[in-house]
Amino acid sequence: MAAARVMARRTSHPGTLIAARRLADDPRAAFRAVSGLVLALFITTVAVAGITTWNAQQLTLRVSAAETNVLTDQLAGQQPARPGPAAPAASLAAELSRIHGVQGVVVVRADPGLTIPAAFHNLGANLGTSPVPAGVISCAQLAAVPALGRCPAGAAAAAFPADGFAGPLYGVDATGITWPAANAADARLDSLAVDTIDVATNGTVPAVEQARTVLENAPAYAAYLGAGAPSTVGELIAQSNPTNSGYQQLANTVILVSLPIAGCTLAAGIAAGLADRKRPFSMLRLAGARLASLRRVVALESAVPLLAVAAVAMGTGFGATAMYASLEMQHPVMAPGAAYYLLTAGGILAALGIITATFPLLARITGPEVARND
Repeated sequence: MAAARVMARRTSHPGTLIAARRLADDPRAAFRAVSGLVLALFITTVAVAGITTWNAQQLTLRVSAAETNVLTDQLAGQQPARPGPAAPAASLAAELSRIHGVQGVVVVRADPGLTIPAAFHNLGANLGTSPVPAGVISCAQLAAVPALGRCPAGAAAAAFPADGFAGPLYGVDATGITWPAANAADARLDSLAVDTIDVATNGTVPAVEQARTVLENAPAYAAYLGAGAPSTVGELIAQSNPTNSGYQQLANTVILVSLPIAGCTLAAGIAAGLADRKRPFSMLRLAGARLASLRRVVALESAVPLLAVAAVAMGTGFGATAMYASLEMQHPVMAPGAAYYLLTAGGILAALGIITATFPLLARITGPEVARND
């Protein structure tokens, strides 16, 4: 009814006025045709926005914002574990540093026998071993990547978990950790094999993808991709909860399916309405109304309830999620990704396309012979 009143106030087109009058006369019937859409869009909006907010909250709780943008290439993560060659690491780090958006590169060098106590920041909890195997990092490199922690004052090298984010650092905010000093000069570091290469980025897609490409195409380390492609810490955390990803895909599927179904329901209602009004429409055509105007009537009677209900359902869903996120998660609601909006827009366009399929019926059942008195 509200939509019909807005239509009537803002137009003088006869087709729009006829559609507004019909919607205003029986708004319940128009709403009934799309009532299922209200529930489907509301639930899917809450689900998608809620999952997106939950994932963002988990990232915030488990790692720092800067740490999520660190791209890590775990060379020694294969079974059996074997570090990569030492020599190419320096030139590879220099190449990575030249990428716009890369803020620093930390090369974790293999040092057999070096360990970190399991109780140190409770690192042994993730790895399940005591003590934690460690590698050696340059304090000069670490200073450029504060998301990975810091060295003790005056130290040239420090011990760093060998398995990195694939083990003891998984889900740990390393920003405030001061790593134990290690006895290693820069010349000795360059001769040690490579456990991990960590690249700090500004989080932009070009920076992350260019750095990922350089790491994947490094000839000396190509054989180590079996351990998994280089991934950001944020990607590793997000991949740890496949259940949420499954629910999000299910919600997207519901959106994509429910909107065309709503369009089919509307199309059936339109066909029934045309059958009931074929004589009045035929009289309008005999009185000079163009077929395009009658199509406009049918389109508005169907599209206005569909679009209005979709907007209200989505807005209510975001509002409900925002309230829940604020009260229960203590986190602001996060907007879903582009896939949600693309699927919703695609579903609405499909529903509108189904509605236009009834237009040929309008031309067939509103001929002059229908208006003839029996």
